[in-house]
Amino acid sequence: MRLYVYCLAEGVERLNKTLRGVSGAEVRIVEFDEDLSALVSVYRSEDFQVSRKNALAHHEVVRSITEQTTPLPARFGTVVTIEQLRNYVSTHHEAIKAKLAHVRGGVEMTVRMIRTINAAATSPDSNSVGPGTAFLLEKRREILRDDAGTAQRGELSGWLREQLGDLIKEEKISVTPSETVILARADHLIERVNVEPYRTRMVRAVKERPEIRFMVSGPWPPYSFANIELEFSSQFGVS
Repeated sequence: MRLYVYCLAEGVERLNKTLRGVSGAEVRIVEFDEDLSALVSVYRSEDFQVSRKNALAHHEVVRSITEQTTPLPARFGTVVTIEQLRNYVSTHHEAIKAKLAHVRGGVEMTVRMIRTINAAATSPDSNSVGPGTAFLLEKRREILRDDAGTAQRGELSGWLREQLGDLIKEEKISVTPSETVILARADHLIERVNVEPYRTRMVRAVKERPEIRFMVSGPWPPYSFANIELEFSSQFGVS
């Protein structure tokens, strides 16, 4: 029997209500030793498709148990046999328990940032030079973008920690610079009880940076912090 996996969790012996997951499949609990379990559905390849509807269904199953416990979400599309799942949990037991302890009581908040930049004054016109020089100029721009991304990531991380410091348990931040815009995303693991203080501080912080457009979302299950090396190699049954 093959299973579609939604998440790993602790302290879930029963579901508070009947859950329907990807493609309307019934959600079940597979129990392991020492209070560990997984939320799964029986996988039938003809019923499971990659779609926005199914991605949302996956999320809703994971979200549904966050009132009971903090899960480790599996990647969307994870399919394994029951033997693979049991062997996986047995092999990674200590890592799973440690990660569950780390995220316990936590949720994920996400901050997306967009900043427009004026590169016209600093970018040479490659149309007015030969192909060799144009190639070197493009490589120079790539290096400058990488350097700018690293600098911006450090600056934004420092600023966010200054604004939110004691609320952040863990942070992951990425920056994607181009010649005209800098896109950044920060994912924060915080305690569930700190969601409102987090939002309040972000409202105040946003006012300090009018040059940046912000979008704050959450709380979510800790997708960015599940760290499932814990990840299986099969997505919808395809390795």
